[in-house]
Amino acid sequence: MQNIDIVIEEARTRLDAEGKAVIESGGWEDTFEIGRKLGEACLPGQVYTLTGELGTGKTVFTQGFAKGLGIAEPVNSPTFTILQIYEEGRMPLYHFDVYRIADVEEMDEIGCEDCFYGEGVCLIEWAELIEELLPERYVKVTILKDLDQGFDYRKIYFEKCGGMGEV
Repeated sequence: MQNIDIVIEEARTRLDAEGKAVIESGGWEDTFEIGRKLGEACLPGQVYTLTGELGTGKTVFTQGFAKGLGIAEPVNSPTFTILQIYEEGRMPLYHFDVYRIADVEEMDEIGCEDCFYGEGVCLIEWAELIEELLPERYVKVTILKDLDQGFDYRKIYFEKCGGMGEV
């Protein structure tokens, strides 16, 4: 992979101009680094959804994102707790894994709107399961494997949803 900083900056420019961008990842290290760079650049109130099959790297991406926020504690997918809040970084990280949500009303019970519109940033794994609850504006991150390119190869798609303004 070429210089990750250049690749990410080019993708950021495309995302701002066109609302979409793609970054190729050659392995978990690239996926982590892409997440870290996004975490460094994110702003309070932003929401990112993470979509991809099991094992595509959503948690690795999130671990990099957390590192970019300055979070040093271990970050794991909150599969059984639905929401994990990390407050030690430069802003809170609200990490959702809604894979086991039986009813979208469960999200209201855990206070999802407080997180979506709070002072931190949200990462939501399996967000397609709660699409009707998502805020008007968010960035959809889709991680796809391509085994023809190699076992560790991924394409990471970014798409602004809900308008072209600041997400």
